[in-house]
Amino acid sequence: MKIEVKVPSPGESITEVQIASWLVEDGAHVEKDDEIVEIDSDKATLSINAEDSGALKIQMEEGETVEVGAVIATIDTEAEGKKKEKPDEKEEKEDQSEEEDKKETEDKKQDASEKKEKSAESKKEKSKDPKDKSKSDEDKEWHVSPLARKLMEENDISQEEFLEFFKRYRVSKADVEHYLENKDASTGSSKPSGDGAEVLPGDWQGTRDTERSQMSTLRKKLSKRLVAVKNETAMLTTFNEVDMKPIMDIRSKYKEKFKEVHGVSLGFMSFFTKAVTKALALYPTVNSQIDGDEIVMNHYADIGIAVSAPKGLVVPILRNAENMSLAEIESNIKDMAKRARNNKITLDEMTGGTFTITNGGVFGSMLSTPIINPPQSAILGMHNIVDRPVAIDGKVEIRPVMYVALSYDHRIIDGKDSVGFLYKIKEMLEDPAKLLLGGMSPEQKLLNL
Repeated sequence: MKIEVKVPSPGESITEVQIASWLVEDGAHVEKDDEIVEIDSDKATLSINAEDSGALKIQMEEGETVEVGAVIATIDTEAEGKKKEKPDEKEEKEDQSEEEDKKETEDKKQDASEKKEKSAESKKEKSKDPKDKSKSDEDKEWHVSPLARKLMEENDISQEEFLEFFKRYRVSKADVEHYLENKDASTGSSKPSGDGAEVLPGDWQGTRDTERSQMSTLRKKLSKRLVAVKNETAMLTTFNEVDMKPIMDIRSKYKEKFKEVHGVSLGFMSFFTKAVTKALALYPTVNSQIDGDEIVMNHYADIGIAVSAPKGLVVPILRNAENMSLAEIESNIKDMAKRARNNKITLDEMTGGTFTITNGGVFGSMLSTPIINPPQSAILGMHNIVDRPVAIDGKVEIRPVMYVALSYDHRIIDGKDSVGFLYKIKEMLEDPAKLLLGGMSPEQKLLNL
């Protein structure tokens, strides 16, 4: 029996997709529910699973654009298909015996040299600096730039969980090609250039070659949307700066206890998300959108968190974020970001949204003008945190400062509301107690002002 593998509908208004990559070879054996192919739509990258076990026959090549519902492969449930070859036990034994023979002959040769090596090593250990002894083998192989290490510390990312993420990441053809092109630099070796000069690791040896590649469906759609936003909205951006010391003090004081109680790290994004939801309640036009000749006011805060995924930028949505605690926000963001980077996020989780937050600071951005995510009317841009001189009570102090930007559609949001909205976020982040009091200070709440 042959089962047709058809392209499912990724969502409304999507009529065609692009074959991104086949995860198994033509004629290979697949098990039921195995992921067999990834497809690119204009919203996300999705995978198709095998409906049954059997031999896979591929009918469409990578890069081809096909309509929704088209047959791209078949699965013959009566055929076994090609399975991955496993070493025969006999061959394993022969290899093992050969290795043992080699070991016996080499042991004698190594005895004398080992004695010399041990004595040399003992002398070397005595002369070693104490600091070197504290370094583990993992630290010696782990090369992190100062900027990256600072960013990891600010976001409470441990070395173990960082490496664990990349262990789960599926290696692609591009990854292997990147390795082949840069392996000499990564191992610290150098190649001589044409004139005999030594090339330092990481140096770029430019050529006159060019390379062309097909734009993915997601990238083409994203390009059209970005141009449309610039042409169809009256986009304007207002800026402010936030003294991040109060938030950083809270994180430093409670991050261990927070993780122990809630099982998730305390980051900056939860504070910003909570501040945004409080500010949206005070400035509802920022949470509205234009639909034809009508203005739609949203009485809830579905916050989109922009995440950089392998195939492009995706924006999963936190539904009713105004009702979430900081721990719930952090947990949901971590889960959605992880699935987005592994192309496991669903279209439903990226549909809708009333306001978006994007953080260019993770890449080192000091300032930017983020582009609105239509049909929303505003987007908040976070940036990197830098120690800057600030006037505090008439004295100059060094404080960790972040520049923030609010891009908004001036057709629906006036300057008063946009500036007031951003300033309210600044107030709540610099005085976190206001996050509990709807943006009011304790005195204002007490006096009902």
